[in-house]
Amino acid sequence: MTKNNKHFETSVIHDGYDANDMLGSLSSPLFQTSTFTFETAEQGERRFAGEEDGYIYSRLGNPTVSVLEEKMAALENGERGLAFSSGMAAVSAILIALTKANDHIVCSSGLYGCTFGLLSMMKEKYHITHDFSEMRTKEEVRDCIKPETACIYVETPINPTMKLIDLQMVADVAHEYNIPVVVDNTFSSPYLQRPLDLGCDVVLHSATKYIGGHGDVIAGVAVGKKDFLDEVAMTTQKDIGGVMAPFDAWLLIRGLKTLPIRLDRHCDNAENIFERLRQHPKVARVFYPGDEASPAYAICQKQMKRGGGLLSFEINGTKKEAQQLLNSLNFVKIAVSLGDAETLIQHPATMTHSVVPEDVRADMGISDSLIRLSVGLEAWQDVWADLEQALDQLT
Repeated sequence: MTKNNKHFETSVIHDGYDANDMLGSLSSPLFQTSTFTFETAEQGERRFAGEEDGYIYSRLGNPTVSVLEEKMAALENGERGLAFSSGMAAVSAILIALTKANDHIVCSSGLYGCTFGLLSMMKEKYHITHDFSEMRTKEEVRDCIKPETACIYVETPINPTMKLIDLQMVADVAHEYNIPVVVDNTFSSPYLQRPLDLGCDVVLHSATKYIGGHGDVIAGVAVGKKDFLDEVAMTTQKDIGGVMAPFDAWLLIRGLKTLPIRLDRHCDNAENIFERLRQHPKVARVFYPGDEASPAYAICQKQMKRGGGLLSFEINGTKKEAQQLLNSLNFVKIAVSLGDAETLIQHPATMTHSVVPEDVRADMGISDSLIRLSVGLEAWQDVWADLEQALDQLT
């Protein structure tokens, strides 16, 4: 349930939009405009001074984008949503807003490659350091916290190893030190996991993935406390300019309506593929949050509705053989990203995480034989048939 007491499947369709405000239009209108007019010069002065609500310029706010932001806030049980031009625009804006020169960030033991790249740049340019932690216990989290620690940044499930972090445990420790917890919730979406309900402070999404769901938009979203995101909107986002276009917001609003249906199908398919991958002789290990034999399964049960549509697996072979597997597929697409209707497969060590130094990749658990699979909406039997014939070709 969302905090408005409607079921998620109802909220995702109805929250954040009132047709009566838009001439009865059932579909949220697209306000494809760069600027807005004022009735008088004095009204323009009041709006720029923050004394009167209303739209000024689409970099500062747009009615279509506002509908998306309100929907995402409702679905994540947050006070405010803030939309960005990409997932990395959201990540960078939040981390810049929370830090200053010489600060420190505690990170989960694995990160998306571009997030790692951003942290490396922040370290080089602004001496904002970071440390990785497995975050298995409260003591491990406490051991990484320094006087200059500005925030804790968590991916769970972690990209691409699918490791899980107990968000409530991390939030409990962080709040002992009055440190905010930021969670990248891209792999789960609010349908499967809601970090704010577990005590975390800011939740991020690459909305390109499950929120949009159709592979046709690049976008990001942050949800959290209103005061904090109001400040981000009027400083970091406004001045750096990573804002969402109205048409992109319109696509995401449309995509959101089918999020629960899509996620259930993604999960059904992933569970079937997981069971078959782990029985194949050419597969060494499979990593999936819904694996009941995994030590992390208790965390999955605690904070996730289901295991999701992503899994990773290691083959009994080398990088060359991993690439051979990808090249042997018939309809499963070799592509980064995830959450699309199509099943997508990629090689993290040479693609999404190629920016990460080899020794750091090894520490993260990203080997040359690791493959990430975003299971799509096709018949799972067809997806498995394609994977199986490619695995069978490995020497």
